[in-house]
Amino acid sequence: MKRKTIIASALCLLIIAVFAHGGPAAAETEANTQTGGVVNVFNWGLYIDQDIFADFERETGIRVNYSEFQSNEEMYSAIRMGGSNFDVVIPSDYMIARMIEENMLEPLDFSNIPNYSLIDERFKNLDYDPTGRYSVAYMTGTVGLIYNSAEIDEDITSWGALFDSKYSGQILMFDNPRDTFGIALKYLGYYQNTVNETEIREAYDLLVGQKSILQAYVMDQIFDKLESGEALLGPYYAGDYLIMTETNPDLVFVHPDEGTNFFVDAMCIPRGADNKLNAELFINFMSRTDIALRNMEYIWYASANYEAAAEFAYELDPEEYAIMFASDDVLANTDIFTHLPQNILDLYDQLWIQLKGADDDNNTLIIVILCAVVAAAAIVIIVSRRKKRRGRKSSKEA
Repeated sequence: MKRKTIIASALCLLIIAVFAHGGPAAAETEANTQTGGVVNVFNWGLYIDQDIFADFERETGIRVNYSEFQSNEEMYSAIRMGGSNFDVVIPSDYMIARMIEENMLEPLDFSNIPNYSLIDERFKNLDYDPTGRYSVAYMTGTVGLIYNSAEIDEDITSWGALFDSKYSGQILMFDNPRDTFGIALKYLGYYQNTVNETEIREAYDLLVGQKSILQAYVMDQIFDKLESGEALLGPYYAGDYLIMTETNPDLVFVHPDEGTNFFVDAMCIPRGADNKLNAELFINFMSRTDIALRNMEYIWYASANYEAAAEFAYELDPEEYAIMFASDDVLANTDIFTHLPQNILDLYDQLWIQLKGADDDNNTLIIVILCAVVAAAAIVIIVSRRKKRRGRKSSKEA
């Protein structure tokens, strides 16, 4: 990554981090035990520098088997169904809370994770893991609205653009219920963690009305479609935007006026993991400052390691800094997703199936109608031919 202009706010961040955490004296301690074996890691797509795996294997003798998921819900289903045996998973805040509640995570042995001391205190013991026993924060960030300024000649500042018919066929939307409903709720002026069924159903109605102007519901493909110009606007993550602009400088990122989502993704160990010690050593390795910094330089998200975050700030220009490290004003207008009651989760599942199935239902209806028309036409033709045959037969008999 190119060296950027050093900005005053970045310097302040470094000074604050050093004094708040006791400075570099909080030395990195790395377990050097050569345990061997494997560690099976399940993470978001495009969310780690896989080159660091070679360093981990060289230091520990542990080989990394790496798999990716596209949404928290996909990850949850894979773990819940038991179809795959993972040792480390990296879900988001609200999903961690759900997995803790459902006894799906192992308590961590922090004696194997000494680099936990390098994790910023702001990201410890949060609501999703109030005791701090089950997770180690990995990366943080915000969701924003990205649009192509070469094709859109107005300054977009509202989620309302995603529901504007003048952009019909050029709009992307997240392919998961929590993010998609969260955007609709924010646009309507509601709390993203609302348990008010009327508000959730109002968001559903808004999303149903949006479907006819959408290009697609997608996840990782949002990156490619916006970067290439195949679509003109959609929601996505701040870190990915900073990479996308290297290819497409016409893209613009905004935190919409109505507010948005702030997320914390964290490393956890699923209940019954075969390689728990290896998993803890991997989490410790990922929390180390030099590794966290390399990771930030690759994926452009804000590390929960306070030393890495402060050092990386030196490499950002003011615009990049404002996107990666959202201001207090922006953060004051964000919600962190929380785990919802079961009746609300069931409602989300029901409405999401209806929303995603609406096209299928319409297509099925169209097919049924076409089949009926074809069948009716066939009957008319058959009857007509029989009448002609009878007519010819009658003529012959005459």
